[in-house]
Amino acid sequence: MPTPTAVERPSPVKGRRGRSWHRTAGLPVRWWLVALVVVIGVHRWIPETRWLMVHMVTLGLITTSIMVWSQHFTEALLHHKLPDSARPRQVVRIYGVTAGTVLLIVGMLAGWWWLTVVAAAVIGGMLTWHGLSLLRQLRQALPARFGITVRWYATAAFFLPVGAVLGAILARDLPETWHARLLLAHQSVNVLGFVGLTVSATLISLWPTVLRTRMHDHAVRLSRIALPLMAAGSLLSALFALTGVPALTAAVLALYAAGAALVGFVMLRTARRRRPEGYMGWSLASGVAWLVVTSVLAAWLVATRGLETSVAQTLTVPFVAGFLVQTLFGAMSYILPSTMGGGPATVRASLAAMNRAGVYRATVANLCIALFALPAGVLPSWVRALVSIVGAVVLAAFIPLMISSAKVSVAARRRLAAERAARTTSDDAAAAPARTPDDGHDGSRPRATGGGAARTSGGAASSSPGVSPLAQFLAGVLTVVLAVAAGIAIAPQSAGFSLSGGTASSEGTGETTEITMHAREDMRFDPSEIRVPRGNRLVVTLVNDDPAMVHDLVFANGATSGRLDPGATTTVDVGVVTDPLEGWCSVIGHRSMGMTVNVVPVDENGTAVGDAAHDHSGTAASTGDDPAAHADLSAAPGKDAQTRSPVLAPASNETVHRMTLDVQEVAREVAPGVTMDAWTYNGQYMGPTLRGKVGDTFEITLENHGSMGHSVDFHAGTVSPDQTMRTIAPGESLVYRFTADRSGIWLYHCSSMPMSTHVAAGMFGAVIIDPPDLPAVDREYLLVQNETYLSAPAETQPDLPEGVDAVVDPEKIAAGRPSFTMFNGHATQYMHAPLTARPDERVRIWVLAAGPPKGLSFHVVGGQFDTVYKEGAYQLTPTAASNPGGTGGAQALDLSAAQGGFVELAFPEPGTYTFVNHSFAEAERGAKGLIKVER
Repeated sequence: MPTPTAVERPSPVKGRRGRSWHRTAGLPVRWWLVALVVVIGVHRWIPETRWLMVHMVTLGLITTSIMVWSQHFTEALLHHKLPDSARPRQVVRIYGVTAGTVLLIVGMLAGWWWLTVVAAAVIGGMLTWHGLSLLRQLRQALPARFGITVRWYATAAFFLPVGAVLGAILARDLPETWHARLLLAHQSVNVLGFVGLTVSATLISLWPTVLRTRMHDHAVRLSRIALPLMAAGSLLSALFALTGVPALTAAVLALYAAGAALVGFVMLRTARRRRPEGYMGWSLASGVAWLVVTSVLAAWLVATRGLETSVAQTLTVPFVAGFLVQTLFGAMSYILPSTMGGGPATVRASLAAMNRAGVYRATVANLCIALFALPAGVLPSWVRALVSIVGAVVLAAFIPLMISSAKVSVAARRRLAAERAARTTSDDAAAAPARTPDDGHDGSRPRATGGGAARTSGGAASSSPGVSPLAQFLAGVLTVVLAVAAGIAIAPQSAGFSLSGGTASSEGTGETTEITMHAREDMRFDPSEIRVPRGNRLVVTLVNDDPAMVHDLVFANGATSGRLDPGATTTVDVGVVTDPLEGWCSVIGHRSMGMTVNVVPVDENGTAVGDAAHDHSGTAASTGDDPAAHADLSAAPGKDAQTRSPVLAPASNETVHRMTLDVQEVAREVAPGVTMDAWTYNGQYMGPTLRGKVGDTFEITLENHGSMGHSVDFHAGTVSPDQTMRTIAPGESLVYRFTADRSGIWLYHCSSMPMSTHVAAGMFGAVIIDPPDLPAVDREYLLVQNETYLSAPAETQPDLPEGVDAVVDPEKIAAGRPSFTMFNGHATQYMHAPLTARPDERVRIWVLAAGPPKGLSFHVVGGQFDTVYKEGAYQLTPTAASNPGGTGGAQALDLSAAQGGFVELAFPEPGTYTFVNHSFAEAERGAKGLIKVER
């Protein structure tokens, strides 16, 4: 699938300040955004504000943006970049639409119909020119898979001149009947036709690109059905509306809705491979959903009401705010960082800045749009006003985030350029008289290093407290609920509440507090804290939502539920609550996994009283200084945690491998809610993986940018440890060179004392040297297990990175009490980002036990190994003489600390398979993950 962002950016238009054509063409969008915010703020004093804001969005924002992005994607999809000489004409067309829109606004507000006609002619002429230009580019380019997208861009562009003519006629004083017909036809052609077709054609390739997944297999074929349906529905609905035939108008609007729904179906099927993760994905999805819903609503309203002006007016808010604005902001959130460029890391950082609080923003926006779109009189006036303000503020947040994203991009690109210049200067100064071909290859390394710097800056730019999508969704719902409640509180009479005395007798005395609690599949009670007015009797209804496990609820005062089968419900009378009370599941092991609840007595102000005022934190109060006790090992990694890809790249053809290991002491999450002071190579808990072949040479430069002495020991080479493995002080560096004489998977780690502490802190990694004639497989993965041993840092402990709540505890290492046992540096990452395979594919999994002291027994639940390779030798193969008929198999790969190997297997059936350390105590500390096998 062509990725629009992958195409080379067009050369800049030579002009003032050297601004690129994208920035020059996109300036009017920024102007309209600012103007729209101003108009929203002062709309009470401006005539025709509804018409004005709608057209600022549809013509100022949407049309201008469509002209920019349709040109960008045309060049990307056709692989046909226009020459610089063509850029001024594109800019003229875009600025011509902007000028025409300004003339239209002036003409309408001043009542000058002649100026309105001139404006409509200018806008229609610019779009016709734009459409012809796209067709010319299509004819000049070689045939392309996505030429269909460009054809529909051009087709959609020709819809707007028709809509402009209808709009100009609408500006005249017309009879009500003709005004209603023209208004519906105008919206059908402009919104459903011009915008709907352009957006739908774009999403064929943009949607999977935003989701970072493959396009749906039948996307192009289905689009050849959906887009003609939408085009026919748009034009025919306008025609039948003008001729006054409501039944046919409703029928073809339903036809349009079917085409739009088909586009939504393709998006939904694509999203099943990878769901939207933030604002850009959810905003685009919401926009298309509003398009489908509003099209269906339009068909229904026309069928039931006929061709009335109220029909078109009813649809304005969901069409404009629900579909147009959300689609625009979602697309721009992705396109703007991509077109600003600067390399993949810079683009990712810019995208992260645009994506801040994405789920929250999308939730609030859609709820506010839905409420505001309700018929007049349904919502009290103050509720309607506050909902509109909250929705507008959330949508307007796009502007500062866009500016922030641009700043992140510019800063990263400047830093990248400076680093390249500095490295070029350094390389020139240190250059030897003769340079080998390998030196030329090394010259590309500043690019990778710069990318890393950009990635770091991107992460910093987008850093915010990690909030899960569900938490953002709930916060969004709560925000809208509070806005509604505030509107009712301001004017309770308008909501039907009387203030003429009386009491709320329905609330009673509060002597009994009733609560429903759920026993969840993830070994948690929900809620895990119950706040009860002191002196009230507490009655708990317990529901066992776990589909497989029996649970119960026991309180410290003796009240108990008894055992509940899956799906069962019971009631527990806890009694009168005067003091804090703890409850738990008494099934063996469940309490230690977090199935606890705290009952907290509160006063009339909701403040905890008694002992609860000081400590009602559940199990945390009894866990001392172990941060691991707070971790939820059923939860996904935090928002800012990056799942490490287990996919193992094949060995390159190079015979000399050079890498820099940069020692950094940074904050890294190792389990949900637990961020430790990690000592790392290149900023990762578990350093980078190296791979080569027997006879290859590895040249590693170790640079210590930490606060203490560090070192490195590569088991893959045979060298004297005196110099290469020595501890170097902060600011120093050394070069470690070795030749890989033997195959296998080898550990490397910090060899500074105490070694166990340095390894537990993250200073380890893997070197894979392929055995000769290693067979090819369909998929290859790497899993490195280690343990870490944590305690809370002392308040006076110096040099801790920001955000750290855990440090390595040498005493716990000596006592053999791990906090977490992990694969590839995080305790839960592969439970939520599974390894993948297809049935009957051959899968090779390299496994290494990094320790510090513990090994592992690697097992795949539901699988059997037909090939086992351990410590440089095959233990089992299907063709070995010791395995007659290839019928032998293995269930586990047993490894002591610092040992490694690989296993191979195939999965005959689809399903979700779990890989574990079969020493189950370690699996329960995090040494497990999933392999999802799908056809």
